[in-house]
Amino acid sequence: MKVLSVVGNRPQFIKSAPLSLAFREAGIDEVVVHTGQHYDPELSQVFFDELGLAEPAHRLGLQTADPKVMRLPIHELAEVEQPDWIVVYGDTNSTLAGARAAKTAGIPLAHVEAGLRSGDLTMPEEHNRIEVDRIASVLFAPDERSRDTLAAEGVSGRVEVVGDVMYDACVTFAPIARERSDALERFEVEPGRFVLVTLHREANVRLDRLRRIVEGLTRIDDPIVFPAHPRTRAALSNIHRGFDVAEPLGYLDFAALASQARVIVTDSGGLQKEAYWYGVPCVTTRPSTEWVDTVELGANTLVDDDPDRLEEAARSARMPHERPELYGDGHASERIARSLMGSLSPA
Repeated sequence: MKVLSVVGNRPQFIKSAPLSLAFREAGIDEVVVHTGQHYDPELSQVFFDELGLAEPAHRLGLQTADPKVMRLPIHELAEVEQPDWIVVYGDTNSTLAGARAAKTAGIPLAHVEAGLRSGDLTMPEEHNRIEVDRIASVLFAPDERSRDTLAAEGVSGRVEVVGDVMYDACVTFAPIARERSDALERFEVEPGRFVLVTLHREANVRLDRLRRIVEGLTRIDDPIVFPAHPRTRAALSNIHRGFDVAEPLGYLDFAALASQARVIVTDSGGLQKEAYWYGVPCVTTRPSTEWVDTVELGANTLVDDDPDRLEEAARSARMPHERPELYGDGHASERIARSLMGSLSPA
Protein backbone atom coordinates (compact mmCIF):
# COMPACT_ATOMS: atom_id res chain seq x y z
CA MET A 1 0.00 0.00 0.00
CA LYS A 2 1.23 3.48 -0.84
CA VAL A 3 0.27 6.89 0.59
CA LEU A 4 1.37 10.29 -0.63
CA SER A 5 1.75 12.71 2.30
CA VAL A 6 1.69 16.44 1.61
CA VAL A 7 3.53 18.70 4.06
CA GLY A 8 4.58 22.30 3.78
CA ASN A 9 4.93 24.12 7.09
CA ARG A 10 6.28 23.78 10.60
CA PRO A 11 3.25 22.18 12.34
CA GLN A 12 2.89 19.65 9.55
CA PHE A 13 6.48 18.47 9.94
CA ILE A 14 5.74 17.77 13.61
CA LYS A 15 2.40 16.08 12.92
CA SER A 16 3.83 13.92 10.15
CA ALA A 17 6.73 12.58 12.22
CA PRO A 18 4.86 10.06 14.42
CA LEU A 19 2.57 9.11 11.54
CA SER A 20 5.57 8.42 9.28
CA LEU A 21 6.91 6.09 11.96
CA ALA A 22 3.51 4.37 12.23
CA PHE A 23 3.31 3.97 8.46
CA ARG A 24 6.75 2.38 8.44
CA GLU A 25 5.82 -0.06 11.21
CA ALA A 26 2.58 -0.98 9.40
CA GLY A 27 4.44 -1.70 6.17
CA ILE A 28 2.91 1.24 4.32
CA ASP A 29 5.04 2.86 1.61
CA GLU A 30 4.94 6.61 2.27
CA VAL A 31 5.95 9.15 -0.36
CA VAL A 32 6.43 12.59 1.21
CA VAL A 33 5.89 15.74 -0.84
CA HIS A 34 7.28 18.96 0.64
CA THR A 35 5.55 21.90 -1.05
CA GLY A 36 8.05 24.50 0.13
CA GLN A 37 5.36 26.72 1.68
CA HIS A 38 7.88 27.29 4.50
CA TYR A 39 11.27 27.42 2.84
CA ASP A 40 13.44 28.87 5.61
CA PRO A 41 15.75 25.96 6.60
CA GLU A 42 15.10 26.68 10.28
CA LEU A 43 11.40 26.08 9.66
CA SER A 44 11.66 22.99 7.50
CA GLN A 45 14.92 21.07 7.04
CA VAL A 46 15.55 21.11 10.77
CA PHE A 47 12.61 18.75 11.31
CA PHE A 48 14.00 16.13 8.99
CA ASP A 49 17.44 16.51 10.59
CA GLU A 50 16.32 16.43 14.24
CA LEU A 51 13.48 13.96 14.08
CA GLY A 52 15.31 11.37 12.00
CA LEU A 53 12.76 11.40 9.20
CA ALA A 54 13.54 10.20 5.72
CA GLU A 55 14.12 12.98 3.23
CA PRO A 56 11.00 13.96 1.26
CA ALA A 57 10.78 12.06 -2.00
CA HIS A 58 9.73 15.26 -3.75
CA ARG A 59 10.67 18.83 -2.87
CA LEU A 60 8.60 21.24 -4.92
CA GLY A 61 10.52 24.28 -3.65
CA LEU A 62 7.67 26.55 -4.68
CA GLN A 63 8.29 29.16 -1.96
CA THR A 64 4.67 30.26 -2.08
CA ALA A 65 1.54 29.95 0.01
CA ASP A 66 -0.75 30.09 -3.05
CA PRO A 67 -2.74 26.83 -3.25
CA LYS A 68 -3.43 27.42 -6.94
CA VAL A 69 0.29 27.30 -7.67
CA MET A 70 0.81 24.22 -5.49
CA ARG A 71 -2.12 22.14 -6.75
CA LEU A 72 -0.87 21.25 -10.25
CA PRO A 73 2.59 19.94 -9.26
CA ILE A 74 0.99 17.81 -6.53
CA HIS A 75 -1.58 16.52 -9.04
CA GLU A 76 1.20 15.61 -11.49
CA LEU A 77 3.15 13.77 -8.79
CA ALA A 78 0.02 11.89 -7.75
CA GLU A 79 -0.48 10.70 -11.31
CA VAL A 80 3.12 9.47 -11.44
CA GLU A 81 3.16 7.84 -7.98
CA GLN A 82 -0.40 6.44 -8.14
CA PRO A 83 -0.88 6.25 -4.35
CA ASP A 84 -3.84 4.52 -2.75
CA TRP A 85 -4.38 7.61 -0.57
CA ILE A 86 -3.28 11.22 -0.40
CA VAL A 87 -2.83 12.35 3.22
CA VAL A 88 -3.02 16.00 4.29
CA TYR A 89 -2.65 17.61 7.70
CA GLY A 90 -4.41 20.49 9.41
CA ASP A 91 -5.58 23.63 7.68
CA THR A 92 -2.78 25.31 5.74
CA ASN A 93 -2.74 26.27 2.07
CA SER A 94 -0.56 23.21 1.43
CA THR A 95 -3.39 21.15 2.96
CA LEU A 96 -5.89 22.77 0.62
CA ALA A 97 -3.66 22.31 -2.43
CA GLY A 98 -3.17 18.63 -1.59
CA ALA A 99 -6.91 18.14 -1.18
CA ARG A 100 -7.71 19.81 -4.48
CA ALA A 101 -5.02 17.76 -6.21
CA ALA A 102 -6.51 14.56 -4.78
CA LYS A 103 -9.92 15.58 -6.11
CA THR A 104 -8.72 16.34 -9.63
CA ALA A 105 -6.53 13.21 -9.73
CA GLY A 106 -9.38 11.02 -8.51
CA ILE A 107 -7.41 9.68 -5.54
CA PRO A 108 -9.04 9.21 -2.11
CA LEU A 109 -8.11 11.90 0.42
CA ALA A 110 -7.41 11.34 4.12
CA HIS A 111 -7.58 14.46 6.29
CA VAL A 112 -5.69 14.33 9.57
CA GLU A 113 -7.11 16.79 12.15
CA ALA A 114 -10.55 16.96 10.54
CA GLY A 115 -13.63 18.67 11.93
CA LEU A 116 -12.00 21.56 13.76
CA ARG A 117 -13.85 24.86 13.60
CA SER A 118 -13.18 28.24 15.19
CA GLY A 119 -16.43 29.73 13.88
CA ASP A 120 -14.42 32.68 12.53
CA LEU A 121 -14.85 32.94 8.78
CA THR A 122 -12.46 35.91 8.62
CA MET A 123 -9.65 33.36 9.04
CA PRO A 124 -8.43 31.77 5.78
CA GLU A 125 -7.72 28.59 7.76
CA GLU A 126 -11.42 28.20 8.58
CA HIS A 127 -12.31 28.18 4.88
CA ASN A 128 -9.52 25.67 4.24
CA ARG A 129 -10.84 23.34 6.96
CA ILE A 130 -14.37 23.40 5.57
CA GLU A 131 -13.34 22.80 1.95
CA VAL A 132 -10.86 20.02 2.76
CA ASP A 133 -13.41 18.19 4.93
CA ARG A 134 -15.92 18.30 2.09
CA ILE A 135 -13.39 16.67 -0.24
CA ALA A 136 -12.00 14.04 2.13
CA SER A 137 -12.98 10.37 1.82
CA VAL A 138 -11.88 9.61 5.36
CA LEU A 139 -11.74 12.26 8.09
CA PHE A 140 -9.55 11.59 11.12
CA ALA A 141 -11.04 13.72 13.89
CA PRO A 142 -9.18 14.44 17.13
CA ASP A 143 -12.25 14.34 19.38
CA GLU A 144 -16.00 13.85 19.65
CA ARG A 145 -16.69 17.58 19.25
CA SER A 146 -15.04 17.49 15.84
CA ARG A 147 -17.05 14.41 14.84
CA ASP A 148 -20.27 16.15 15.87
CA THR A 149 -19.31 19.17 13.79
CA LEU A 150 -18.72 17.03 10.73
CA ALA A 151 -22.00 15.19 11.25
CA ALA A 152 -23.87 18.50 11.47
CA GLU A 153 -22.23 19.66 8.24
CA GLY A 154 -23.21 16.44 6.47
CA VAL A 155 -19.80 15.54 5.08
CA SER A 156 -19.82 12.60 2.71
CA GLY A 157 -16.61 10.95 3.94
CA ARG A 158 -16.17 8.43 6.72
CA VAL A 159 -15.39 10.04 10.08
CA GLU A 160 -13.16 8.32 12.65
CA VAL A 161 -12.20 9.74 16.05
CA VAL A 162 -8.54 8.80 16.51
CA GLY A 163 -7.06 11.48 18.79
CA ASP A 164 -4.40 13.98 17.82
CA VAL A 165 -1.11 13.08 16.15
CA MET A 166 0.44 16.19 17.69
CA TYR A 167 0.01 14.58 21.10
CA ASP A 168 1.80 11.51 19.77
CA ALA A 169 4.71 13.82 18.87
CA CYS A 170 4.70 15.47 22.30
CA VAL A 171 4.76 12.13 24.09
CA THR A 172 7.64 10.94 21.92
CA PHE A 173 9.81 14.02 21.67
CA ALA A 174 9.28 16.27 24.74
CA PRO A 175 11.35 14.08 27.11
CA ILE A 176 14.11 13.87 24.48
CA ALA A 177 13.99 17.64 24.05
CA ARG A 178 14.41 18.37 27.74
CA GLU A 179 17.32 15.96 27.95
CA ARG A 180 19.18 17.08 24.83
CA SER A 181 18.48 20.80 24.58
CA ASP A 182 20.49 23.54 26.27
CA ALA A 183 18.04 26.25 25.18
CA LEU A 184 17.27 27.40 28.73
CA GLU A 185 20.96 27.92 29.41
CA ARG A 186 21.48 29.78 26.13
CA PHE A 187 18.58 32.14 26.83
CA GLU A 188 19.63 32.42 30.49
CA VAL A 189 16.18 31.56 31.87
CA GLU A 190 15.00 29.22 34.61
CA PRO A 191 12.18 26.65 34.35
CA GLY A 192 8.82 28.22 35.19
CA ARG A 193 10.25 31.75 35.25
CA PHE A 194 9.92 33.00 31.66
CA VAL A 195 7.29 33.67 28.98
CA LEU A 196 7.58 31.98 25.60
CA VAL A 197 6.13 33.98 22.70
CA THR A 198 5.34 33.02 19.11
CA LEU A 199 3.50 35.12 16.52
CA HIS A 200 3.27 34.26 12.86
CA ARG A 201 -0.26 34.65 11.51
CA GLU A 202 -0.65 37.17 8.73
CA ALA A 203 -3.24 39.23 10.63
CA ASN A 204 -0.93 39.59 13.63
CA VAL A 205 2.11 40.81 11.72
CA ARG A 206 0.20 43.79 10.35
CA LEU A 207 1.68 46.78 12.08
CA ASP A 208 -1.49 48.04 13.78
CA ARG A 209 -2.22 44.71 15.50
CA LEU A 210 1.43 43.89 16.09
CA ARG A 211 2.03 47.21 17.86
CA ARG A 212 -0.81 46.51 20.28
CA ILE A 213 0.41 42.99 20.99
CA VAL A 214 3.96 44.26 21.52
CA GLU A 215 2.62 46.90 23.91
CA GLY A 216 1.05 44.16 26.02
CA LEU A 217 4.21 42.02 25.90
CA THR A 218 6.37 44.94 26.99
CA ARG A 219 4.34 45.23 30.22
CA ILE A 220 5.15 41.64 31.28
CA ASP A 221 7.68 41.46 34.10
CA ASP A 222 9.04 37.99 33.33
CA PRO A 223 11.89 37.45 30.85
CA ILE A 224 10.52 36.96 27.33
CA VAL A 225 11.87 34.34 24.94
CA PHE A 226 10.62 35.16 21.44
CA PRO A 227 11.96 32.99 18.58
CA ALA A 228 10.46 34.87 15.64
CA HIS A 229 9.23 33.67 12.27
CA PRO A 230 11.12 35.55 9.49
CA ARG A 231 7.99 37.50 8.54
CA THR A 232 7.40 38.47 12.16
CA ARG A 233 11.03 39.46 12.67
CA ALA A 234 10.85 41.79 9.67
CA ALA A 235 7.68 43.46 10.97
CA LEU A 236 9.11 43.83 14.49
CA SER A 237 12.07 45.78 13.11
CA ASN A 238 9.65 48.71 12.63
CA ILE A 239 8.35 48.66 16.21
CA HIS A 240 9.99 49.90 19.40
CA ARG A 241 9.96 47.15 21.99
CA GLY A 242 11.46 46.36 25.36
CA PHE A 243 12.61 42.81 24.58
CA ASP A 244 14.84 40.97 22.11
CA VAL A 245 13.76 38.50 19.46
CA ALA A 246 15.68 35.41 18.43
CA GLU A 247 16.08 33.39 15.28
CA PRO A 248 13.66 30.46 14.77
CA LEU A 249 14.55 27.39 16.82
CA GLY A 250 14.79 23.73 16.02
CA TYR A 251 11.90 21.61 17.24
CA LEU A 252 13.73 20.02 20.15
CA ASP A 253 14.96 23.38 21.48
CA PHE A 254 11.49 24.83 21.10
CA ALA A 255 9.83 21.87 22.82
CA ALA A 256 12.27 22.17 25.73
CA LEU A 257 11.30 25.83 26.17
CA ALA A 258 7.57 25.32 25.69
CA SER A 259 7.38 22.52 28.21
CA GLN A 260 9.18 24.57 30.89
CA ALA A 261 7.73 28.08 30.41
CA ARG A 262 5.58 29.79 33.03
CA VAL A 263 3.13 30.86 30.32
CA ILE A 264 3.01 30.72 26.52
CA VAL A 265 1.73 33.65 24.44
CA THR A 266 0.94 32.56 20.89
CA ASP A 267 -1.29 32.75 17.84
CA SER A 268 -0.46 29.17 16.86
CA GLY A 269 -3.24 26.61 16.91
CA GLY A 270 -0.95 23.66 17.56
CA LEU A 271 0.92 25.35 20.37
CA GLN A 272 -2.32 25.96 22.27
CA LYS A 273 -2.73 22.19 22.48
CA GLU A 274 0.90 21.54 23.27
CA ALA A 275 0.75 24.03 26.13
CA TYR A 276 -2.18 22.10 27.61
CA TRP A 277 -0.36 18.79 27.33
CA TYR A 278 2.76 20.30 28.91
CA GLY A 279 0.70 21.74 31.77
CA VAL A 280 1.63 25.32 30.81
CA PRO A 281 -1.11 28.01 30.68
CA CYS A 282 -1.62 29.69 27.32
CA VAL A 283 -2.59 33.21 26.24
CA THR A 284 -3.80 33.35 22.63
CA THR A 285 -3.56 36.55 20.58
CA ARG A 286 -6.57 35.73 18.44
CA PRO A 287 -10.28 36.51 18.76
CA SER A 288 -11.22 32.84 18.35
CA THR A 289 -9.77 29.36 18.44
CA GLU A 290 -10.52 25.95 17.00
CA TRP A 291 -9.32 24.39 20.29
CA VAL A 292 -12.25 25.66 22.35
CA ASP A 293 -11.93 22.97 25.03
CA THR A 294 -8.71 24.55 26.30
CA VAL A 295 -10.52 27.87 26.76
CA GLU A 296 -13.58 26.30 28.41
CA LEU A 297 -11.32 24.57 30.93
CA GLY A 298 -9.52 27.80 31.81
CA ALA A 299 -6.14 26.65 30.48
CA ASN A 300 -6.16 29.10 27.57
CA THR A 301 -7.29 32.73 27.39
CA LEU A 302 -8.24 34.57 24.19
CA VAL A 303 -7.06 38.19 24.30
CA ASP A 304 -7.14 39.18 20.62
CA ASP A 305 -4.76 42.18 20.24
CA ASP A 306 -5.84 43.97 23.44
CA PRO A 307 -2.68 44.95 25.40
CA ASP A 308 -4.55 45.28 28.71
CA ARG A 309 -6.10 41.82 28.43
CA LEU A 310 -2.79 40.34 27.30
CA GLU A 311 -0.94 41.81 30.29
CA GLU A 312 -3.57 40.64 32.78
CA ALA A 313 -3.93 37.18 31.25
CA ALA A 314 -0.16 36.62 31.27
CA ARG A 315 0.15 37.86 34.85
CA SER A 316 -2.67 35.71 36.23
CA ALA A 317 -2.27 32.63 34.02
CA ARG A 318 -2.73 29.36 35.90
CA MET A 319 -3.50 25.82 34.84
CA PRO A 320 -6.80 24.46 36.20
CA HIS A 321 -6.63 22.00 39.10
CA GLU A 322 -8.58 19.45 37.05
CA ARG A 323 -6.89 18.74 33.73
CA PRO A 324 -8.86 16.05 31.87
CA GLU A 325 -7.38 14.21 28.92
CA LEU A 326 -7.94 16.16 25.70
CA TYR A 327 -7.41 15.10 22.11
CA GLY A 328 -6.33 11.53 22.50
CA ASP A 329 -3.95 9.21 24.31
CA GLY A 330 -0.77 9.25 22.23
CA HIS A 331 -1.80 6.45 19.83
CA ALA A 332 -3.56 8.42 17.06
CA SER A 333 -0.89 7.63 14.48
CA GLU A 334 -1.25 3.88 15.01
CA ARG A 335 -5.03 4.12 14.58
CA ILE A 336 -4.67 6.10 11.35
CA ALA A 337 -2.17 3.63 9.90
CA ARG A 338 -4.44 0.68 10.79
CA SER A 339 -7.47 2.40 9.30
CA LEU A 340 -5.79 3.15 5.98
CA MET A 341 -4.21 -0.29 5.83
CA GLY A 342 -7.62 -1.87 6.37
CA SER A 343 -9.39 0.10 3.67
CA LEU A 344 -7.72 0.50 0.31
CA SER A 345 -10.79 2.29 -0.99
CA PRO A 346 -13.08 4.67 0.91
CA ALA A 347 -16.25 3.35 2.49
